[in-house]
Amino acid sequence: MRTINIGIIGFGTVGSGTAQVLHDQAELITKRTGAKIVLKSILVRTKRVLPDEFSDVPVMVDEDAFFGDPELDIIVELIGGIEPAKSYILRAINGKKHVVTANKALISACGVEIFAAAAENNVEVGFEGSVAGGIPIIKTFKEGLAANRIESILGILNGTANYILSEMTNKGLPFAEVLKTAQDLGYAEADPTYDVEGIDTAHKLAILMTMAYGMEVDVSAITTEGITKIEPIDITLGKEFGYRIKLLAVSRNHGEHIEARVQPTLLPDDHLLAAVNGPFNAVHIKGDMVGDVLLYGPGAGKMATGSAVAADIIDISRNILHGAENRVSCLSYLPEFIQPRRITPIAELECPFYFRFTTLDKPSVLAKISGILGRHNISIESVIQQGQLDDGTVPIVMRTHSSCEADVEKALEEIEALAIVTAPVVKIRIFV
Repeated sequence: MRTINIGIIGFGTVGSGTAQVLHDQAELITKRTGAKIVLKSILVRTKRVLPDEFSDVPVMVDEDAFFGDPELDIIVELIGGIEPAKSYILRAINGKKHVVTANKALISACGVEIFAAAAENNVEVGFEGSVAGGIPIIKTFKEGLAANRIESILGILNGTANYILSEMTNKGLPFAEVLKTAQDLGYAEADPTYDVEGIDTAHKLAILMTMAYGMEVDVSAITTEGITKIEPIDITLGKEFGYRIKLLAVSRNHGEHIEARVQPTLLPDDHLLAAVNGPFNAVHIKGDMVGDVLLYGPGAGKMATGSAVAADIIDISRNILHGAENRVSCLSYLPEFIQPRRITPIAELECPFYFRFTTLDKPSVLAKISGILGRHNISIESVIQQGQLDDGTVPIVMRTHSSCEADVEKALEEIEALAIVTAPVVKIRIFV
């Protein structure tokens, strides 16, 4: 029986989870592959003692010794970040080693270079664990939906942000309090910026767009907003309108251009994604042949992501056994067909909006705001005016008909300049 030797770089949460999956499922994996997959070595920055089940696995700090092992078949990078992860991956590829990674920031920023190097060296790069944790979304695009023109992608792709919004919705708690709980439970990092500002979600959306549309994506071109400005009042009033707030990744294929944005979004209560709560992820895909597809599951975590990484190891091992490396293109499209595509400027998009104005309690406030909106072609569908707050201000909430983003920006700039408006306007897009 053939042995496939694995080397792991990093033994943190995902690294230890991957090792645990390979250990606990060894017999099952052999039955499904016809190979014995062996964790042969682990590269770390500082020597450490591993759990008893891995006591026979060498823990190495010598990079040259690790990469120079001629018996390694697959190198698994699980340290995250751009460097030294990128250098490690390219070193492995140039050494004719297959690579598996869960590094979404690296794949979204440097994927073109990495995949070109892999093609040149006839090795594979697996990255299932980089998007949506344990959900097999990469395989879905590479294989399951290969016969479809993808028309849209809607995703809840960050478990931390979704947990925070779910707790705010279910318990009426403020953002800061829920964030602290999320950090205590291990759902949020000490520095949660990437999660709560939508940056992590944008990296994941960039990867999915490349696979869905065969396009090069600069993540900086994806309009990205976070959830830090959302307050319980927005969630409560959103409910009154029949919506739930989610941090949503949105991409639509318009042919000549591709819509791409990550933003807090009011979803109708009956939308499938509105029911996704806690630290879970979900991706809704529309293909021209298959129609609507929904994938749901744990978006992060030691064992869920470890399961996804192990799946890539198994796939590559099967291809090694049968001499079928690169049978399926890493990015679904063949490299020569991945081309730049225009991303729709956010100013050109149209949708309904939710606005929350904080104003002084004076006559004609509503008339002044409504007049400015009207001059900028923004039609109001409904208004809710709350009672006076402790500081003497009054929140006014409006829902609009579909409006152009550029018009909205001009109107809000004019409204925020009014002396009667005491705080920045909260703007949330409504999904249609």
